[in-house]
Amino acid sequence: MPIRAETARLWDIKDMRVIGALTVAIGLAMAAPGSTWASNWGGLEPGVTTQEQVRERYGAPSKETKQKVEGYDTTTWIYEGSKAPVGMTRVIIDLGLLKPDGFKPDLVRVFVLEPKPNMFPLQAVIDGWGMPTAAGDQGGFPTMLFEDGLIVVFEKQGQWADSMTFTVPQPFQAPTAGAAPAAPGAATQAPTPRGATPGVTPPKSPVSPAAPRP
Repeated sequence: MPIRAETARLWDIKDMRVIGALTVAIGLAMAAPGSTWASNWGGLEPGVTTQEQVRERYGAPSKETKQKVEGYDTTTWIYEGSKAPVGMTRVIIDLGLLKPDGFKPDLVRVFVLEPKPNMFPLQAVIDGWGMPTAAGDQGGFPTMLFEDGLIVVFEKQGQWADSMTFTVPQPFQAPTAGAAPAAPGAATQAPTPRGATPGVTPPKSPVSPAAPRP
């Protein structure tokens, strides 16, 4: 079967919601006790993995930045170049998560994978993380959302993942016609694919929407 035909077949998933413009509310704090486990990759799991465990597995980062977000001290580690894990162009890890028992500066809050082309084809994403909760379009890039904390943005043909953002579980609510816009800071769009818009420092790191708050 030609690649494009096979890709179209895989995107024709009957058991998920399909929406035109995908908007995702990124949680600012740890999900309530009893909720599902977060998605994970490479020994990293938001809300579970610690900074020391990241260092033990991947070594010191290529770059470290610190910022105070709404009164909390947070840290971002970037692994790129020779320090990026195999198959990755870059990995961005944000540390610092607000849990019910207080702020944990050493816990992974969210991490972003920027895979090399063909590292995660569409079928591999479905095989690895199951059926998505919803699919949509983000600036012309096919996007899948998984409620257990994964947002996958594909290259424009939808054949392989361009970026994969892992967070604590994110309950999904489909937008309704005529609904009032969300308050500033309450929601964020799915992560933007590489090269679509000018980056910030660190590029593509969802620090602001995933930042802890009281």
